[in-house]
Amino acid sequence: MAEENKVEHSYDESDIQVLEGLEAVRKRPGMYIGTTSSRGLHHLVWEIVDNSIDEALAGYASHIQVVLKDDDVVEVIDDGRGMPTGKHPKTGKSTVETIFTVLHAGGKFGGGGYKVSGGLHGVGASVVNALSSWLEVHVYREGKEYYQRFENGGTPVFPLKEVGPTDKQGTSVTFKADASIFQETTVYDYEVLRQRIRELAFLNKGLRISLIDQRDHQDRKHVYHYEGGIKEYVEFINKNKTPIHNDVIYVEDIQNDIKIEVGMQYNDGYQSNIYSFCNNINTHEGGTHEEGFRLALTRVINNYARNHNFLKEKDDALSGDDVREGLTAIISVKHPDPQYEGQTKTKLGNAEVRKIASNIISKSLEKFLLENPDTAKIIMDKAIVASRARLAAKKAREMTRRKTGMEVTALPGKLADCSSRDASECEIFIVEGDSAGGSAKMGRDRRIQAILPLRGKILNVEKARLDRVLSSDTIRSMITAFGTGIGEDFDINKLRYHKIVIMTDADVDGGHIRILMLTFLYRYLRPLIEQGFVYAAQPPLYLLKHGKDDHYLYSDEELEDLKTKLGENAKYSIQRYKGLGEMNADQLWETTMDPEHRILNQIDLDEAVEADMIFDVLMGEKVEPRREFIQENAKYVTDLDI
Repeated sequence: MAEENKVEHSYDESDIQVLEGLEAVRKRPGMYIGTTSSRGLHHLVWEIVDNSIDEALAGYASHIQVVLKDDDVVEVIDDGRGMPTGKHPKTGKSTVETIFTVLHAGGKFGGGGYKVSGGLHGVGASVVNALSSWLEVHVYREGKEYYQRFENGGTPVFPLKEVGPTDKQGTSVTFKADASIFQETTVYDYEVLRQRIRELAFLNKGLRISLIDQRDHQDRKHVYHYEGGIKEYVEFINKNKTPIHNDVIYVEDIQNDIKIEVGMQYNDGYQSNIYSFCNNINTHEGGTHEEGFRLALTRVINNYARNHNFLKEKDDALSGDDVREGLTAIISVKHPDPQYEGQTKTKLGNAEVRKIASNIISKSLEKFLLENPDTAKIIMDKAIVASRARLAAKKAREMTRRKTGMEVTALPGKLADCSSRDASECEIFIVEGDSAGGSAKMGRDRRIQAILPLRGKILNVEKARLDRVLSSDTIRSMITAFGTGIGEDFDINKLRYHKIVIMTDADVDGGHIRILMLTFLYRYLRPLIEQGFVYAAQPPLYLLKHGKDDHYLYSDEELEDLKTKLGENAKYSIQRYKGLGEMNADQLWETTMDPEHRILNQIDLDEAVEADMIFDVLMGEKVEPRREFIQENAKYVTDLDI
């Protein structure tokens, strides 16, 4: 290495930092809670709630309350045994103080505390304490109340002290997140908390969880309590669909201390919705429990179809996609020692779970089909119709497939492709109609920006099977342009553009086309959304001309602000853009396509169950849920474009 490249810096004993206890958490909070954004802030609540759920899983707690108080304070109360209060043999401090100040201290590591635990790594309570400006804990145990307070990132104000007698039982933890760490926000989102609390109540049958919002005297409250657990979860997900059999098929068993629960029900739709969990954590990327379920389902239904003459000898076996069409399923595993893998640590990796899940599900499902021949016939008929449609779709799919990613001749005729072949820098703009397409083609950066104009409204895929979806020219040209294929041919590594931008008019029609596009991407190319490749462009709503200056404005608020800034006497003209076709190529580039100035909204998928239900309501067959949704939400409409 050349002398001049060396960094002028000492390197001796004083440069080696030793971070003790909670100091490490404050220094690198992301290592412990993933991020210090809004998501990380809500993670603090889950760490404390997880501890209470552990008490419930162990059979001691039956009610957990999460209370939002003024000044961004949260209190979590349970009616479990109360944290142990005696002196800890290793630390010499009270066990309560040890739990809140020592990393990796918890009842999850020894054999005697908890068999199964929701939280990971035992860092929960101490991490929350480290990232709070103050935290208080009240323990109600064996007729006595104990209390301790911590400040400035987990420093005890005084040791645990006995306050007096009590007839209560359990633990209460109150904390205020440190604003110097959570700089983005310290305000909790009621909806985010509500959805997760509902999910936790579904996943832990019999447990009552309350969410109470006391901020600004709101007094909002939701209480969730499901005796049927995940059976009720499946019914809840299917409430806007039409189930084709009444009963939810439910499986529950324990092998080698691993508890497996499955709830499943078929509906008359064409999509499968399978959600899997391990120790209450949503395993978005699936894993061995989901693989075990899929294997068992395909095997059992094929065996039943053969043995009961639904499939003849010469017929091909039903594929996994055939037997999962229209299926809603929840798979929940409680594991004493889960191993996670995958990008986001949400994929279960324990090899033994695959076999156990497969065995438990096979046995119960076989029994169910034999005992319920009418329901079995409905399921078989659906899978066989799906199989025929799949063969039809296969032929249609051939038409969307290109031999190589570089073969330009096979690209759709309307596509104006970009010259770069580096997918990471390439973008494709999906625009409606030829006039917007013409302006976009002229105004774009030809090296990295491709334009695909669409004719007319695209098919509502919520109401169609894959073979019909693939008979739509509009959809075929999109699939061909993206390069990933679809269904069993889907391969994200063949994606030709790392930004897929939906660029529609800023009116009602444009909004509708955008929803139809997102429905298609969500149902058939979901990984594109999950991995952050899909965006919505935000074209300007107004052009305000003032003297020689042109101001593009993207909302009514921006327009009003500018009018105020210019003053009452200013002379200006305002143009309201109804569609992209009204802009010339330069304007479109400047406002909507230029990477330096444009506004792109990335489409993300935080809550899959919630997203799924919204698509069902807005785009599904049933009119009634849609009417209810419109009536409920009409009051929030601020800018009605008539």
